[in-house]
Amino acid sequence: MSRTRYYVTTPIYYVNDKPHIGHAYTTVLADVMARYHRLFGVPTFFLTGTDEHGQKVQQAAQKAGVDPQTHVDRTVVRFQHLWQQLGITNDAFIRTTDAGHKRVVQEILQDLYDRDEIYRAEYDGWYCVTCERFYMEKDLLNGTCPEAGCGRKVEPIRETNYFFRMSRYQEWLVDYIQTHPSFIQPDFRRNETLGFLRKPLQDLCISRPKSRLNWGVELPFDSQFVCYVWFDALVNYISAIGYRSDPALFERWWPASHHLIGKDILTTHTVYWPTMLKAMRLPMPETVFAHGWWLSGQDKMSKSLGNVVNPFDYIERFGVDAFRYFLTAEMSLGQDASFTEVAFMRRYQADLANDLGNLLSRVVKLIGSHCGGRVPSPGTMGEDEVRIRDVTLAAAKDMVDAVERMRVDQGVTGLTNAIREANRYLERRQPWVLARDGRQAELETVLYAAAECLRIVSGMLFPVMPTKMGELRAVLGVGTEAPSFDRLREWGGLVPGTPVSAAPILFPRQESKPTPVPAATPVEVEGVMSIEYTDFQKVELRTAKIVQAERVEGADKLLRLQVEIGGEARQIVAGIAKFYAPETLIGRTIVVVANLKPAKIRGVESNGMLLAASKDDVLRLVTVDGEMVSGATVK
Repeated sequence: MSRTRYYVTTPIYYVNDKPHIGHAYTTVLADVMARYHRLFGVPTFFLTGTDEHGQKVQQAAQKAGVDPQTHVDRTVVRFQHLWQQLGITNDAFIRTTDAGHKRVVQEILQDLYDRDEIYRAEYDGWYCVTCERFYMEKDLLNGTCPEAGCGRKVEPIRETNYFFRMSRYQEWLVDYIQTHPSFIQPDFRRNETLGFLRKPLQDLCISRPKSRLNWGVELPFDSQFVCYVWFDALVNYISAIGYRSDPALFERWWPASHHLIGKDILTTHTVYWPTMLKAMRLPMPETVFAHGWWLSGQDKMSKSLGNVVNPFDYIERFGVDAFRYFLTAEMSLGQDASFTEVAFMRRYQADLANDLGNLLSRVVKLIGSHCGGRVPSPGTMGEDEVRIRDVTLAAAKDMVDAVERMRVDQGVTGLTNAIREANRYLERRQPWVLARDGRQAELETVLYAAAECLRIVSGMLFPVMPTKMGELRAVLGVGTEAPSFDRLREWGGLVPGTPVSAAPILFPRQESKPTPVPAATPVEVEGVMSIEYTDFQKVELRTAKIVQAERVEGADKLLRLQVEIGGEARQIVAGIAKFYAPETLIGRTIVVVANLKPAKIRGVESNGMLLAASKDDVLRLVTVDGEMVSGATVK
């Protein structure tokens, strides 16, 4: 990575809102980006905060019977608490009620006013209280606010105000956007802003009379007015890093590397903000990146529909790291994404509990059983070992590129695929068979390769899941802190002989909460007994790999199967000898009832039961569609 510094910001969040999935996503994304750059050795500054002025705050305070400052002091803690819960590592948290921020806003206003960038005039048009923005008649959509996601009624308004000469910068802004393709990302958002700029750009009203609104930064040149909340809020990106207070600090971090925003505030950040900076004679930020919305199923989340996701609910149920993983992996940056429990459970069970958790569990168990609980000494690498090495190192390299391209979801997918490849590697090399046959040198080589894959992948996933990856790395004896990036680009970092501790269950298996079903007439199937859903939940179905099969002496119908279920060896006796020859079963992945109490059949212990379909004289084993590791949950 060629960067010498990295400055990332989130929008500052309006304190009248309760934190929701959109707030959590942008902040987690910024945190993940900041953590990756720190991992890569790039000096990093990460800013977030809250927007605390404006008409909605004043109205909410009046309704609560308190002054606005008391109101925002009470509500800001919602965001601060959630960021603490999510493990957010921001370097600064700015509030627009901070004295230093207000002073900078006033100095900017005075400077622009002195240079005739701000003038006084009468305004006659329409106003949206929710968005706190003025609109011309031609801008309205069927008489309502045209802002994306708003659509509320607007109010006619006529009053004297102060205006920023934003229109004088329209031609410059169009040219700048066209000659700096990375300035607005993704590309289709750049085109959206250019489309907006095809219409004549109006000057921006940057004041509100105190007769209507007194909660804001007072204009330094007219005490009868306060500053428009958006002009005030956007200044946070420079006031927080020393603009007009600490020149050395400001020079170190400005311009911003990435302003991360939601697509609903694209215009303010790609039209208002750059023209303000141009008037202030400051450099432009490198990139304004607008991500999509989180949908509930196919619908936009809204309070009125009651489908807003509360981050605290998922954090409490699944843990912070699983929540961070889902947000990072599920949304393709720039596009909308759907947040449903089904999608969350799919990633949780498949990626975390089954693939990652299962690999750690089986490797640690085998090292404990056959290598004295210490990192084994690898021998000569064969074709399979070379493949797992190359896949793992390629995934680590691709993660660096993904961060640079703002496609962290793709990088995470590559690392998850490396874990799946490691599970397939164990299935091919079958270390449990190597142990049984006394092939110790091969066994140690296989286990070392799998553990080394875990070391590298856990290090590269550390910015996404710092707590859980720290726990995983502690098991391997490489510490709980952020790893050395250079060591993650090299194979062979695990030191043979290092103690390997017992593996915790990083991601306990979870069950989906059953979705209520509307009352309907039951459909009975002849000859089939109905059971409750809770009865079905008691049955634990898992995939199992058959590693050995033989006939049971004295029993024509029975086969004795040795199966591997996620690193655990079991024996199952099944009445399938009439339909399958033992040698045809080796290597098959079948489905078994994993939590059935052990029983003796013809004097032979059976620990589980396989599933099969039968009709008349035909029987077929239940298997999975495609390749799947053993121990996976079947739903």
